[in-house]
Amino acid sequence: MLPDTLRAALDTALSRYSPQELSRSVAQLTERYRTPSAGGTHLRGQADVAAYAAYRMPATYAAAGSAMRQAAALAPGFQPTTHLDAGGGTGAAIWAAGAIWPSLRQVTVIEHDPHVIDLGRRLARASESAAVRDTTWRHAAIRTGLDRPPADLATMSYALGELPEQDRPDVVRWLADGATMVVIVEPGTPAGYATIAAAREVLAGQGMTIVAPCPHDGRCPIQPGRDWCHFSVRLPRTSLHRQVKAGTLSFEDEKFSYVAAMAGPSPRADARVLRHPQKRKGVVSLRLCTAEDGVRDVIVSKRQGELYRRARDVGWGDAWPEPRD
Repeated sequence: MLPDTLRAALDTALSRYSPQELSRSVAQLTERYRTPSAGGTHLRGQADVAAYAAYRMPATYAAAGSAMRQAAALAPGFQPTTHLDAGGGTGAAIWAAGAIWPSLRQVTVIEHDPHVIDLGRRLARASESAAVRDTTWRHAAIRTGLDRPPADLATMSYALGELPEQDRPDVVRWLADGATMVVIVEPGTPAGYATIAAAREVLAGQGMTIVAPCPHDGRCPIQPGRDWCHFSVRLPRTSLHRQVKAGTLSFEDEKFSYVAAMAGPSPRADARVLRHPQKRKGVVSLRLCTAEDGVRDVIVSKRQGELYRRARDVGWGDAWPEPRD
């Protein structure tokens, strides 16, 4: 859920537009993303930016926050003071990072749209985190050779896949340069997973340790075209959010793929739960990505005591402890 201060600031920013205006902009944006024109831009003014924030900021906050929390759980000693968010939009990821790492002191967002920067800056002023409030907003397009500010934490959410495919490896190297932790998030679609899988290979090639979601640095064991690695986070919808999205449910499930990497050796999960656990009387079925055996299905029975109790509580995307002999 968005922090109360961010939700209130977003509501204030949206109040200058009617729900009908926002809903119309969202419909137009959706159509533009589906049928992109050569050299065209999706956001065509402040109303579009406001609609985009209403439409995507809660989901981006939830997905980026979920990915960063999984990485932070494996690196409790990591206390970053500087954060670079590339292609950061209206700042959802910096709000999530500020909640997870209160150690942050200096934040930079690089974003190519000045209207997006204007809204992101206004929203950030409401944050209880001094680092988020004082964020440096740089107006620039993400590209190879762009000046990069030093950062312990480097993130990129729903932006890498929008770049030309041939530019992505160099952008990932640029993002990782000098960073202690890198977190990249993309849509939980086959295409989004393919973007993450390629970024993962680049990060591993840079000598970084893949800490999440993968329990290993080897090649992804999932066969392209047959399945894809993705996760889900459930977030509530406000009444305005439901109107803008023309939805009736009080919640939505955001599907996302991600990779988190650390410079140098780092602990990681024994295994990762790849699907919703299937629970039946006395047994829990888990699909796991493991360090030694790739993807495998495991059945945990009630006879296994503590392991079974853990299996009853574990969720899709959680780390899983492999039994020790």
